Amino acid sequence: MFTKCNDKFLLIPRGLASTKASKLSSLLGVEPIRASISGLRLIGPLVAMNNKGIIVSRLTEDEEIREIKKETGLPVERLPTKYTSVGNLVVANDHGALVSEILPNQAVKIIADVLDTPVEIMSIASYYQIGSMAVATDSGVVVHPRASEAEVKKIHDFLKVDVEPSTVNNGVPYVASGIIANSRNAVVGSLTNGPELLILSRILKV
Repeated sequence: MFTKCNDKFLLIPRGLASTKASKLSSLLGVEPIRASISGLRLIGPLVAMNNKGIIVSRLTEDEEIREIKKETGLPVERLPTKYTSVGNLVVANDHGALVSEILPNQAVKIIADVLDTPVEIMSIASYYQIGSMAVATDSGVVVHPRASEAEVKKIHDFLKVDVEPSTVNNGVPYVASGIIANSRNAVVGSLTNGPELLILSRILKV
């Protein structure tokens, strides 16, 4: 909930202990970047990203955008929609982006342009908050356990990686709340049990 990463960078909130920041960045093989969104530490729900670009909440301040652009070298754009939790509305890797059906056409076009990927509109398990229903990397996708077979196939066909349902933190189905992952590794919540760890490591190939 407090971080977001791709294969190069880990956005972490200001104030996070340097020991934790160092450990997370080392495990994921990325550079840690201190950031905030609208002055908040809750970065995960307010950011969507892949290795090509970053989408942030419309509440993000100009200086925050300038700093993220400077540190990452990636395009960073606000999403022009009344919905501020953009990280809960977008699932993306470098092959494609799945976006919530509640987003307007203008927002969908910006996502496609900034993330430099094709975009597909869908819901998962009847939820429109698809960003909280799935975690995607260029190695695999973990999805809500109630995702239908048709939805799993659609995600697989569009993001071009293996997809498998799972939970995290001992049964929590909203997988994005407990997983930080990229193509190198994944960090999960401390309550995640043994069977979940086996499934997640298989799906994400870590």
